[in-house]
Order: sequence, then C-alpha cells, then structure tokens
Amino acid sequence: MRMLNWVLNADILAGPVPWTAWGVTALCVAILLVRRYTPRRLLRAVLAIAVGSALGLALNWMLDAVDAFGTPLPGQVKWWAAGGFAAVALGIVSLWDSKALRKITAVLTIVFALVSATLGINAAFGLDRNLGDLLEISTLAPVGALPKPLATPTASADPQPLYATWKAPADMPRQGEVRQLSGAQRIPSTAGFVPRDASIYLPPAALVKDPPALPVMVQMMGLPGSPTPTAIKTAVDAYAAKHDGLGPIVIVADQLGSSRQNPGCADSKAFGGVNTYFNVDIPNWIRTHLRVLPGPANWTISGYSNGGACSFLYGAQHPEIWGSLLDISGEEWPGMESPKPVVSLVFGGDRAAFDANKPASVLAAHPGAYAGRTAVFTAGGSDHVYGPHAQHAAELAKAAGFSTTYYAVPGAGHVGPALSGGLDEGLRVLAPLWGLQP
Repeated sequence: MRMLNWVLNADILAGPVPWTAWGVTALCVAILLVRRYTPRRLLRAVLAIAVGSALGLALNWMLDAVDAFGTPLPGQVKWWAAGGFAAVALGIVSLWDSKALRKITAVLTIVFALVSATLGINAAFGLDRNLGDLLEISTLAPVGALPKPLATPTASADPQPLYATWKAPADMPRQGEVRQLSGAQRIPSTAGFVPRDASIYLPPAALVKDPPALPVMVQMMGLPGSPTPTAIKTAVDAYAAKHDGLGPIVIVADQLGSSRQNPGCADSKAFGGVNTYFNVDIPNWIRTHLRVLPGPANWTISGYSNGGACSFLYGAQHPEIWGSLLDISGEEWPGMESPKPVVSLVFGGDRAAFDANKPASVLAAHPGAYAGRTAVFTAGGSDHVYGPHAQHAAELAKAAGFSTTYYAVPGAGHVGPALSGGLDEGLRVLAPLWGLQP
C-alpha cells in the first residue's frame, strides 16, 4: 500500500518522474534512428515519423473543432501529440526487419512515448499534480480530530482583527494539511445528490493546540475533474507562510457526482439536490464541526471553470450565507458549455427554468441584497473563451451591488496557471476582509 501511495503521489508536473520518462523516450528513439539504412528502411522510418506527426496534429485539430474540452487546447498539446504519435509510429515500423534487441527497444519506445506524451499534455494543462489526481484516485488519509466549534461563537469575540492578536506558537507546523472527509466525517447529502468525498485543507494556524476561529471557503473544481485539494494547498500554504500560518479553512467539495456529468449547479430529479448540498448541508456541517468565524463576512464560496459558474450562482442566491464569492475562469452561467443536455436532463426541457437558474436572473430578482458583499472574478489573460464571460459576470455583479474585482492572470489560458493565479488573487483581495492581514 505504501508503494502504491508513493506512485500515486509522485509529482508528474516536474521533477524526476516526467524528466526520466522523457529522457528514456529520447534515448530509445535515438537508438532506433541509428542503424544501417537501406532505401526501404529509410523510407519506412521517414513515412512513420511523418504520418505519426500528422495523426497527432489531426487529433489535436479534431478535439479543438468539436470543442471537446470547452476551451481551446493549450498550444503545447499539439507538439506533444505530434511527437508522441511520431515516436510510436517509429517504434511500430522498427519491429519489422530487426533483431531481438531492436524489437525490445521498439516496444520500449512505444510504451515510453505514450507515457511521455501523456505527461507532457498533462503538464500543458497543469491541473493534475500527481498520478492520483490524473486518475481520480485519492490517497488522502481520513481526517482525524478537527478544531471544534467555539461553545458560544460571536461575530466579534475580539474587536481587533485576527492578524493583530494572533501570535503563532513555536510548535506550529510550517505547512497546512489536507485530509479526506470520509466515513464518520463525511458531509451528508440530504436531498438525493451523491457527491464524491470532499476533502479539507487546514492551514498551519488550525493545527495548533488551541487554534483560533478562522474564515472558511468552499471550493469547487472543473468539469471534467474531481474534488482534489492540490491547488488549494499550494496557494494557501504560500499565503500562510507569509502571514504567520493564517489562512482560511477550505472544503473542496464535489458539485458533479461524476467527472462525466453536469448537474447544472441545481437540484433536479436526474442528479438530486446539488444546490441543497452546497447551501444547506455543507454550511450545517461547517457550523457543527469546525472552529470558524461566524457570519457571511467570513464565509466564501469559490470555484474554477464549471465550479466557477456554481460559485457565482450560489453567491447570488445566498448572500445570507456567502459574504464573498471567488469565480476563477468560470462559465457565465451553469450549462454554458453544453446547454442542451442541461436543459433536458436537469430542467426537464423547461427552458424558462434553465434561464431562471442563470446568475443574471437571480441578481435581477434580488435588488439591494448584495450591499457589503464581495465578488472576485479572474480569468487567464490569454483565455479568449472564458475571459470575456468572466468580465461580463463581473459587470453583472457590480451592477447588482457587489464590491467587485476582475483580474486577468497574465499569460494564462484556461488551465493550471489560470487556476493558481486566480486563487492567489482571490486570497489577496479576500484576506484583508477576513481579518488575516491589514
């Protein structure tokens, strides 16, 4: 089990794992290319490389043409696809007219070329840090003891903000911890929705003997995707390292139920009570299980891509719960990528109900409800699909009364750097409101 966990937790974005795979692939390709050529062998090798490269580029073009991922593929993907397919094709033709050692090298080339291309494409997306994330297999340990709620929580137990009164003890951990909310600590879903297990991030300040009450954030990831806390841990650990271990407690929860379905952020017969899970079940669990600061000012709903659409909707629907929202590269409204199946499955073909579930409709129906509420919208500066939607969402929120920030992450598209940059910007804007810094 330990070995399996080590494999699943190995860093596949940087470090020895991808570089080893890429190095072995390059070595195998070089060995296959160095041989005594006849005209037939040379033609076969050249055609294999050319056809393999063309197939990789064609596949990239086709996936973009059918909008398979809801956004243009990162630029590096086409080169990894072309190179991977070329190496595989070279390996295949090298199995012909060759001795045993060359055949073994050819097989190794095929295997490592596929692994290398997968790792390269994953690095281009920058979302899955380890193999467990990529395969949606969690290796997190179940959560143990949690910082219990205060017996008599008040909105201002101390008139001073937390950063002014908090002194980190000498034995405070340097980094936060992530754990699985499973078993007895699983967040119950009361309205029929079956989510995958949520995870929780506890910043260093929450891991001391007598932790302070901290702000809380609920985070959702994208589609396809799983409730992995890797990006959250990286972002909040970096923030906490500069602020005496302070940071929000973050629950990374599942709004999908599966990486192959889109419940549209709504309660429905098809998928159960997704909205209820996030706006009733999770808040109730937080109040009874965690030492968090009370009141909307200290509670944030956050999401990336598909989760960003949900965060905007839930922040608009429930300003009495969520005093702030963070929408990272989100759809402007739930189901924007593929409206037809959402209208059909989630809303039973009722287009009016689908439209009423858009944040613009919710905002218009609640004039004056958003005074004192904060909305942060971010998108990659090079994301020409979701960037305009994020800007328009920010305009809608500002017109409705939210104190609104829009931030374009420099040089980022829709994937990893947009997520990490969006989380960093969200913490920068929200931390002073939570009392974690001046």
